[in-house]
Amino acid sequence: MFQSLLSITGRAALVAIFLMSAVGNKIPNYSKVAAYMASEGVPAPQILLGGAIAFLIVGGALVLVGYKARLGATLLLIFLIFATYFFHDFWTVRDLAAKEFQMIQFLKNLSLAGAMLFIIANGPGAGSLESVFSKRSGKK
Repeated sequence: MFQSLLSITGRAALVAIFLMSAVGNKIPNYSKVAAYMASEGVPAPQILLGGAIAFLIVGGALVLVGYKARLGATLLLIFLIFATYFFHDFWTVRDLAAKEFQMIQFLKNLSLAGAMLFIIANGPGAGSLESVFSKRSGKK
């Protein structure tokens, strides 16, 4: 029971940034975010922003509930790779304070990517819908 509670809490904490990014920023500020994406060199920003939102919501929800969590983590990993490449390229920044900020954001995304790789390798853990379904079907 305690392991399930910790696992559920950990998955919720992990995906909060992705779900809030989609629902709290990207959806309500769609035009502004797309314009910012264009200014950073993202091709077809209106289309790719829709895809990013879908990856964030679907990936975040799958990891949160622990159903098809490896797929959800893969979607979030793909998002992280592209977001990091386009928006946190600290090596191109000249201003020292801005460079430091972008490096921190880069490392944050690297850490989140590591967490996604961990879920892809190990699954969602205790308290997940996958663990509930496998117990019911007799699989381990």
